[in-house]
Amino acid sequence: MTPATKFLDKNKCKYSILQYECDAKSDFGVIAAEKLKKPQDQVYKTLITHCDKNYVTAVIPVNTVLNLKKAAKLAGLKRLEMVKPSDAEKLTGYVCGGISPFGQKRQNITIVSDVSEIVETMIVSGGRRGLSIEIEPSSLCSLLNAKVGDITDQIN
Repeated sequence: MTPATKFLDKNKCKYSILQYECDAKSDFGVIAAEKLKKPQDQVYKTLITHCDKNYVTAVIPVNTVLNLKKAAKLAGLKRLEMVKPSDAEKLTGYVCGGISPFGQKRQNITIVSDVSEIVETMIVSGGRRGLSIEIEPSSLCSLLNAKVGDITDQIN
């Protein structure tokens, strides 16, 4: 059990746990998609951004990059920048490559790519490397009071 699964259980949310061997040093989301044999637009990475003391959790498909201008607009902020990996770990209580949008130390503004509206289920980190959670996008958005919008660009 991780803080993410405890959060989902406490909120009586339906989800599935998916596990895989993770020995990667980077590209955790792409590796997860490969190991789980799932399309990359169904597997999501969790990114932590900020504007001053306002922190934003962005949940986007692993085959995209976060557009900081679009993300800031959706979050209702003037601008956003990425948080350093070590700071993201301190803020969330998770290690990079295992940051879940659920069960973070404190609830941030959460924004989700609108690509989630075209998939039946989405796969996000379950709170540690090699542990993923499959969940309906509507459940994720409802539990986290997330805003959904166009916040990504395709990887060139």
